Amino acid sequence: MFSIPEQFSNATKANFEAQFAIFSTLTNKAFEGVEKFVDLNLTAAKASLEETSAATKQLLSAKDPQEFFSLAAAQAQPNAEKTIAYGRHLATIATSTGAEFSKAAETQIAETNRKVISLVDEVSKNAPAGSENAVALFKSAIGNANAGYEQFTKTAKQAVESFETNVSSAVNQFSAAAAKAAPAKK
Repeated sequence: MFSIPEQFSNATKANFEAQFAIFSTLTNKAFEGVEKFVDLNLTAAKASLEETSAATKQLLSAKDPQEFFSLAAAQAQPNAEKTIAYGRHLATIATSTGAEFSKAAETQIAETNRKVISLVDEVSKNAPAGSENAVALFKSAIGNANAGYEQFTKTAKQAVESFETNVSSAVNQFSAAAAKAAPAKK
């Protein structure tokens, strides 16, 4: 049978290990998101450079100002579509990284809560007579903290969903505006 100080020492060690695990997991998720973002930007920059070079050559080959302006107007719609696609891809990266971040944190926090509750149960078995009220109060505090965390998680998920909806709406509105503007230039 473990003594109470030894149980708390083991719990402290386990808590430290859990904190390190969550930090490592969240750091890895953050780096994965940054890596995707950098990859997207490098791909977009490379494509943009190639397309700009081709477009410049095409514009410089124009025989008169009317052809020049006609070519320039023809390039506006594809550029707007590429900008919209970039925005969607960026929003997807942000959303998926946030979801992975949240999932990893929830998993680690649930495991830590399980360990804390197990420790409290074990310590309460060995608690001196008359300490039942203190143990009950402590368990109640843990329950309230868990309820608060669950509410926070629910609110955070709603905020992420709202952000996704707003980004999608903005991109759709921009797409519609760009589509309407393109035929007007012809």
